Amino acid sequence: MAAASLWVQLFLALGWTVYVIYLPALAAQAGLAKAMVPWLLLLDQAIFAAMDWALGTMADRMAGAMERLANAILLATLVSCGAFLMLPFVAPAGSPALLVAVTVVWSATSSALRAPPLALIGRHVPGPSQPWAAGLFMLGLGIAGAVAPYLTIALKEADPRLPFALSAVALAAATAFMTRAIRANPQPATPMASVSTPVRGRPVAMFLLAVALLGLGFQAHFALNAAPGFLRLAKPEDLPWLMPVFWIGFNLLILPASLATKRWGGMAMMAVGAAAGGLAAAVVANAGSLPVMVAAQFFAGAAWGCVTMSALAAALAMGRTGREGFVAGALWALLAVAAFTRIALVIAQVPQQAAWKPVLAWAPGALWLAAGLLLAGAAATASRRDARDPRTP
Repeated sequence: MAAASLWVQLFLALGWTVYVIYLPALAAQAGLAKAMVPWLLLLDQAIFAAMDWALGTMADRMAGAMERLANAILLATLVSCGAFLMLPFVAPAGSPALLVAVTVVWSATSSALRAPPLALIGRHVPGPSQPWAAGLFMLGLGIAGAVAPYLTIALKEADPRLPFALSAVALAAATAFMTRAIRANPQPATPMASVSTPVRGRPVAMFLLAVALLGLGFQAHFALNAAPGFLRLAKPEDLPWLMPVFWIGFNLLILPASLATKRWGGMAMMAVGAAAGGLAAAVVANAGSLPVMVAAQFFAGAAWGCVTMSALAAALAMGRTGREGFVAGALWALLAVAAFTRIALVIAQVPQQAAWKPVLAWAPGALWLAAGLLLAGAAATASRRDARDPRTP
């Protein structure tokens, strides 16, 4: 199942890339003004934030019947893929309301492929193997991030119906394969507790606050700063070859880092990754040559891979009493809120304002380092609590 989740996340992320590439043209066909496109993207993130947490909580309630949960994930995915497939067909009808309605259905149902599969991993994969499973889960997103600039070039003049159809079919097939693995072996790795323990406490609160800071730092570093940073030192035509450097670092380190997470724990490795990422982001902000910029972006991507993989592992560990979906859903919701914030800043044209440029340049490093300190404190608190808990293995 864990290996199948890689393909699910890859095709889900590639579908999002296809959507973003074609959304301006589809909106124009439907009669929406160009200025409305960022607002549609903002709506998507708001839906993701609400649905990721809601569906993660729902997955916990169904986790005792894993085959039923797998069927629910597959059904929601088929609805999502159907809505996604319809987008390039409904846009030429010239109805803005219809395009928005189909987009809302797609956005809401696609959340079934984030927190709920992690709830399945939390129940189906033994604890020591969960960091590796989390690494595979996130590797799909990393591969999609590396491919995205080339996909943008390749699809620039293509008919949108073909890439939308290919993305929908590939995602549906990958999800069917993943859920089939659960139905073939529905027994959880560990018995479900009769009563789920509420997820609360200082370590969890510090973890979620750190996730919020990390998400904002990532949005500032990659979505807002990466392209302008490279353009200070390189030609515009080189940008598609430079932007994937971050994701190459992400993909190369994410699985090796899972071995360290298995040994030291999710929050401890998140703290290490956040600190390393903060330092790399500071180098990016001050890079005076292209080789230094490329190296710093590579290490920033590697650190972000460590952070995201260990964050998923930490979420599963904190929710191990039957609340895996709740914590994982909260994690994805906070990352969606971070993306929502970045899009809102772009709509307000904050990145173009001279007074804000130094703030945005230093924000990733400051946010990641602050998150690293929070996580170090949370890891120490959790370690002391586990040492006092006689049930801790």
